[in-house]
Amino acid sequence: MNGLRRPRVLLADDHRLVAEGLRSLLAAEFEVVGMVEDGRALIEATRKLRPDVIVADITMPQLNGIDALASLRKDIPGIKVVFLTMHQDVAYARRALEAGASGYVLKHSAPAELIAAIRAALAGKTYLTPALAGEVLQALQHGSPAAGDPVARLTVRQREILQLLAEGRSAKDIAAVLAISTRTVEFHKYQMMEALGLHHSAELVHFAIKHGLVAI
Repeated sequence: MNGLRRPRVLLADDHRLVAEGLRSLLAAEFEVVGMVEDGRALIEATRKLRPDVIVADITMPQLNGIDALASLRKDIPGIKVVFLTMHQDVAYARRALEAGASGYVLKHSAPAELIAAIRAALAGKTYLTPALAGEVLQALQHGSPAAGDPVARLTVRQREILQLLAEGRSAKDIAAVLAISTRTVEFHKYQMMEALGLHHSAELVHFAIKHGLVAI
């Protein structure tokens, strides 16, 4: 941090009221440089604004927070993301940490917890909400991710396609968004069904909703 410059924070949450509340909460200590409402906008804004820390929801339209982080880390390896989420499932926290998250805080936590997580991220540390810490650390030490989390069987590209599919996009639309061919979209769809033991598009959509890959 240069002198008295306040750390720059980018907010990503598809609920405008939540984002506005966060802006007010953080204003005393941090400079909120922007607010976005979906994962693709998050990637674009991060590349443009280069914030010190991102505070993001996991379940967002177009691209979920965890896959947005995975994509950003290719260009900006040191990017710091603190997830603020409703998801209390250990599988989400584990997935977030394995993607390189700097923090994982639940939305019903005390505001001080989020501020502590942002400070930890700025200091190069990882903050995990105490409510889940024991379980998550245990999960990280045992077994492969795929064992307890079927989402881990899918590639990042497959998860991108699955989320867009579950949001009602056609194969043609998805191909346009991801700059790939419709044939490639269909191929990935087939591969996902094989990997997950599913037989219909409707089952894929249900899977995406169940595992938080799509906002409902």
